[in-house]
Amino acid sequence: MRAEIVAVGTELLLGQIANTNARWMSEELAAIGVDVLHHQAVGDNLDRVVASLRLAADRADVVLVCGGLGPTQDDLTRDAIAAMLAVPMVRHPEIEALLREKFRGYARGAMPESNLRQADVPDGCRFILPERGTAPGLIAELGGGKRLYAVPGVPSEMVEMMRGTVLPELAQRGDGEVIASKVLRCTGIGESRVAEILDDLYEGSTNPTVAYLAGGGEVKVRLTAKAGSLRAAVALLEPVLDEVRGRLGDTIFSEEDEELPEVVLRLLERTGVTLACAESLTGGGVGARLTSIVGSSSSFVGSAVVYTAEAKRAVLGVSPQTLADPGVVSRACALEMAAGTRRLFDADIALALTGVAGPEPHGGHPPGTVWLALETPDRTYARGYLSAGERDQVRRWAEQAGLDLVRRYLEGKPLPPSDAGT
Repeated sequence: MRAEIVAVGTELLLGQIANTNARWMSEELAAIGVDVLHHQAVGDNLDRVVASLRLAADRADVVLVCGGLGPTQDDLTRDAIAAMLAVPMVRHPEIEALLREKFRGYARGAMPESNLRQADVPDGCRFILPERGTAPGLIAELGGGKRLYAVPGVPSEMVEMMRGTVLPELAQRGDGEVIASKVLRCTGIGESRVAEILDDLYEGSTNPTVAYLAGGGEVKVRLTAKAGSLRAAVALLEPVLDEVRGRLGDTIFSEEDEELPEVVLRLLERTGVTLACAESLTGGGVGARLTSIVGSSSSFVGSAVVYTAEAKRAVLGVSPQTLADPGVVSRACALEMAAGTRRLFDADIALALTGVAGPEPHGGHPPGTVWLALETPDRTYARGYLSAGERDQVRRWAEQAGLDLVRRYLEGKPLPPSDAGT
C-alpha cells in the first residue's frame, strides 16, 4: 500500500515549526507495512491545498493530510477536501453538540460561533470525533479503492486519531503482508563507518531491508522484513539481525529503541550503583537528560555544573596547580572533577566532562576539544578527543560519549583507549 503525507500550514514553509508530525506518521505507517513514498508541505491557500491533494491522490493509495482543521479562516483542509470531491458541506449536529459541551468545560466563556465551522463535513465523508481538542478528523473515499484521512496538526491530537482510527483501519486494509522491524541504536561510531561495515547487507538484501539514520551522536540501524505472517517475517529478520550484531558489536547500546540515558539508568538500577556528574562543557546537559526519565532519582544523585575555573576549585576541589597548568581543558582537570563530584555526592561512580565547545579556541585548545573522566571504586579513567561540528553538536556528542562510558563500565565492556596526554 502506497501512502503520501500532505502537511498543511504556512508556518511549516516559513520554518517556524518543524514537520515532526510527518516523521512520526511515516514511522508508524512503516511499522504496519504501509510504504510512504512522498511528503508534501503546502501553505494556507485553498487552490494550492486542492492541487496538493489531487497530486497525492493521483500517485498514492492512501492520502494522509495533517493540519488545517481548526476554526479560523486559514484552516482550509475541510474546504479543500470538499472542493476536490465537488461536494457541499453538511453541518453535523453531533459534532456541534460535542463542541458546545467541550467549551462549557473549558471555563472560557461562550463558544465563539466561528468554532461551528468544525462541525461542517464534506458531504459523504466520515468524521472522527476528538477526545483532545475540538477538531474532528475526516475520512473520504476517493474512488478506485483510494482513501483520504485528515487529522489535526496538534501533535497529541494527531497521535490520538492515528492510533485510534487511521492505523487500525489501514492495517486491516493491508495487502496481506505483515512487517517485522528491529532498530539497533549505536554510539561511538559514525554513520559512514556503519555503512561501510554493513555495505554488502545494504546492497544485497531487499527483504529484509537495511536503513540508517544518524543524529544526536548516534546511528540507528533499522532492519525490516515483510512476509505473510509475523512468524515468517521474524524468521527472515533473525539471520540478518545476528549478522549486524556481530559486526557492530558493543557499539550497539539498545535493541529496544531506547535512548542512551534510559539504558544507563536501567543498568544503574540493575547493578545497584549510584552515579553523579561534574559538567563544565555540557552545562548540565547530562543531568537534564537523565532526570527527564521518571524514576531517575533512585540511581542518579546529582550533577555539579562547574563552568568556571573558580567553580571547579570551590565546589569540587580541583587544585590551583591543575587549573594553572595544564588548565581546565586537560586530563588532570577531568580526573580531579570526577574525584571531587564522587566525594561531594557520595556516589558509587562519577562522570566528568570538560572541554571547548567553541566556536572560539580556549587556552590554546581548538574548538571541539573534549575530556571525559570516570571515577569508580576499582578504576580511574580519562579520555580526550577532538570532536567536529558546531557548538551544540560538540556538546551533544560529549554527552553521548560520557553516558556511553558509564554504560560500557556497567556492562563490563571495554572502554575506549585512555589518552595519556594533558
